[in-house]
Amino acid sequence: MTDSHARDGGHAGSDGEAPPGPRSPTEPWSVDEHLADVLSAVRPLEPIELPLLDAQGCLLTEDVTVPAALPPFDNSSMDGYAVRVADVDGASEAFPAVLSVVGEVAAGSGTLPRVGPGQAARIMTGAPLPPGAEAVVPVEWTDGGTGGGPAVDMTGPAGAEVRVHRAPAPGQFVRARGSDAALGAVALTAGTALGPPQLGLLAALGRASVPVRPRPRVVVLSTGSELVAPGAPLGPGQIHDSNGFMLAAAAREAGAVAHRVAAVADDPGTLRATLEDQLASADLLVTSGGVSVGAYDVVKEALTDLDPAFGSVTFRRLAMQPGKPQGFGLVGGGRAPLFALPGNPVSAYVSFELFVRPALRALAGHPSGTLTRPRARARLLADAPLPSPGGRRQYLRGRYEPPASGAGPGTVRPVGAADSHLVAALARADALIEIPEDTTEAAPGGEFAVVLLG
Repeated sequence: MTDSHARDGGHAGSDGEAPPGPRSPTEPWSVDEHLADVLSAVRPLEPIELPLLDAQGCLLTEDVTVPAALPPFDNSSMDGYAVRVADVDGASEAFPAVLSVVGEVAAGSGTLPRVGPGQAARIMTGAPLPPGAEAVVPVEWTDGGTGGGPAVDMTGPAGAEVRVHRAPAPGQFVRARGSDAALGAVALTAGTALGPPQLGLLAALGRASVPVRPRPRVVVLSTGSELVAPGAPLGPGQIHDSNGFMLAAAAREAGAVAHRVAAVADDPGTLRATLEDQLASADLLVTSGGVSVGAYDVVKEALTDLDPAFGSVTFRRLAMQPGKPQGFGLVGGGRAPLFALPGNPVSAYVSFELFVRPALRALAGHPSGTLTRPRARARLLADAPLPSPGGRRQYLRGRYEPPASGAGPGTVRPVGAADSHLVAALARADALIEIPEDTTEAAPGGEFAVVLLG
C-alpha cells in the first residue's frame, strides 16, 4: 500500500504450499497450482484493537481471561422469595410455611436486608441474594403475600407475610457467583471468530475492545466501456455492471469490508490511476474483465510490465472452465494482492470462490484448513450425459440435496448450461459441480465433488 497505517503488516510470504517452479509461458496452470501460488503470497493482516461491535466477524489474536467472576455475585434466577431452607422444609399447600417479609430486593439493589430465622425477602430475577438466604422460592410456589391461594405473578402488593407451599432445595434458583465463568479462566481462545454470543460474553466481562485480525478491506473494480450502472438507461451496445455488485457482495459474504468502484472505461492510464488512488484503502483488489487476448483487454495492458516499485501482476491461463484467463500479483507499497478476473459473470464468480475467497480468509487469519468452501460428494442427476472439455477442470452450476440419512453421497442437479454468461442460472445455483480434468463426459448417476456455496 502507498500509505503506512495500523493495518499494514505486509501481505507476502504465507506458510502455504510453495508455488510451482519455472514453466513455459504457454503451459496452463492447474487450479490447485494457481491457488497454491496465491496463498504463498498472502499472510494474515497485523492485529489491531477494535471496539466490540467493530470486531464482529473478526478472529481474536489473544486469549481472553476472566477478570472477575461471572456472575460477580449470587443472584436469583426467578421472581419469588429468598429464604432459609430450614424455614420451609416440608411446606405444602395444606401446611404452608408462614414467613415474615423483611424487605424487597430488585436487580441493581445495593443495600440488602438480612434474612433471619422465620423470615423471607421478596426478590426479583437477577437481584443479589441477600445475606442469610440459601435458596429462592418461585412466586408460583407461594401465595404472593396476598393471604390467598397460589400466586401467578408478583404484580400484587407485597404483604407482611408470605405463605410458602413448596420447599426448594439448597441453592435452588440461585445463580452462584462464578458459575458461568470463574475468575482467571480462559473465556475465549485466540483464533475464536467473534459472533453475537462471543461479543455478549466479552461485554459481560467488561471488555470494551479486543485485539483481532481486522476484516480485509477489498476494492472491487469492473472494466469495460460498455458498462453502465444499474438504474441508468442503456444505450446501444451497453450492459449493466453486474460483476461489480456480485463480487462486492461475495467479498462481504466472505467477511471483508467491500468497496465497489464505478466501472472504468477501456483506457489503461485511467485504470492505473484508479488503482493507485484505491491502494491506500485496500488490503486486496479485484478487477473483472480485460484479461483475455482481445484488442481492448485493458487490465492486461495496464498491468503488464509494471514499474517494480509499484509491484507486478502475472497473467496466465488455467486448465479450468470457466475462468481460463487469470491475473494475480502484489501491488503498492504494502504489496496488496490484486486479482484480475475474467469478465463473464460466471467466470468471475467461480474465480472469486476458488481463489479470492481463500485469500481473503487467509488475510483475516483463518486456519489453512478452513480457507476454501466445504465440499461434498454427490450423485449427478441429469437427463443425459454432460460433455466436459478434456484436460480442463470444469465447474458447472447445480442444486445440491444432502443425503436424507446423513450418510453417503447426496445428489446434485445441473442448473442451466455451461456457458459463462448465464447469470440467471448462476442465481439459482447453490453448488458448483466439479468435473475432473480427465473426464470428457459426466454420466448421470456418476459421483462428483461439489463445492457448497451456501
